[in-house]
Amino acid sequence: MNQVTQVKDIGQLVRQRRKEAGLTLKDAAGMAGVGVRFLSELERGKSTLQLGLVIEVLQLFGLELHVKTRGASKDGSNRGESK
Repeated sequence: MNQVTQVKDIGQLVRQRRKEAGLTLKDAAGMAGVGVRFLSELERGKSTLQLGLVIEVLQLFGLELHVKTRGASKDGSNRGESK
């Protein structure tokens, strides 16, 4: 699993998957239902993109976005939590 700490991390993952699939920006954008400019900006790490469209692009390339509490272990429990 890749840890995302910056918008550019998502963009790098998307670019890598697109290139592995042998798709141009135009082809990938069309398949994801977004504009070429949007996909290009996503790949470059533009921080003002619409999250809903980012998620659609991630889905196209078989990627999922998961959110967890910082410091949580893989089972979802917090480290160092007293009971």
